[in-house]
Amino acid sequence: MKPRVLALTAVVFWSTAASAFKITLRWLTPYQLVLLASTVSAAALWTMVLLRAKPCTESDFSRYSFLKSAARGLLNPFLYYLVLLEAYNGLPAQIAMVINYLWPLVLMILSAPLLKQHVSFKMAIASVISFCGVGVLAIGGNPIGGYLPLPAIGLALVSTVIWALFWILNVRASGDAVRNLAESFLFGLLYLVIYGVISGKIISLCSLDIQGVIGSVYIGLFEMGITFVIWQKALKLSETTSEVGNLIYLTPFIALVFIGSVVGEKIGLWTVAGLLLVIGGIVLQKMGKRSNI
Repeated sequence: MKPRVLALTAVVFWSTAASAFKITLRWLTPYQLVLLASTVSAAALWTMVLLRAKPCTESDFSRYSFLKSAARGLLNPFLYYLVLLEAYNGLPAQIAMVINYLWPLVLMILSAPLLKQHVSFKMAIASVISFCGVGVLAIGGNPIGGYLPLPAIGLALVSTVIWALFWILNVRASGDAVRNLAESFLFGLLYLVIYGVISGKIISLCSLDIQGVIGSVYIGLFEMGITFVIWQKALKLSETTSEVGNLIYLTPFIALVFIGSVVGEKIGLWTVAGLLLVIGGIVLQKMGKRSNI
């Protein structure tokens, strides 16, 4: 029971992410939000690393280890969240959220050349089905009125590539998963500060709205940081990965409930249809991995 409770807790927190992004962006720019949330997340992750007091190995301090952490930090949180939040800034939360859920399919596509993994016919069909979901979103248009800007859709798609690349690097990472993520966020913060100084955006931190700060703290804790550790704990305690892994498919559907009730967006039928295609393709892709057709 405990692993399922932990997994459901993580699912609920992740389900609120799209709503939290959209609401907080009413008060902050994407850069301000990423910097503040990443700071909170890094502090939370390093606190957990220090409290667990796991012994460090010599490899934890090697130059190669730091280079890998620097590469992961460049992808997440620096590039991923800057790109993703720019997409959320230009799209309805429901559209950006559905497109973002393509990342498992993008991960599969990139794993073929980068990890030398075999892509079966069923998995290829799964990719087509999921990407058709994005086509459905485009055909359906903006469910809350107006039009869907193509640049913002492009940014949402790019975010899936960045996130997939980040997880490919994670597959190759050794050592403690929480410590690896904490190191990534430390480097990500460094990149964000440098970017802010060069672009002049760091000055904007002088005038922050308290509501935006509260939203950033929530996102830093429950989208970027603590929830990842809760999910890892659930996986560790479960007898099989599928025992809790399948619960992740609830996330986008619960997210739509939050988007409709908290953000106040009218959920379009085309959005639901697109989401069903995206998730259907992901489920088929997982089945394709097991059957290896």
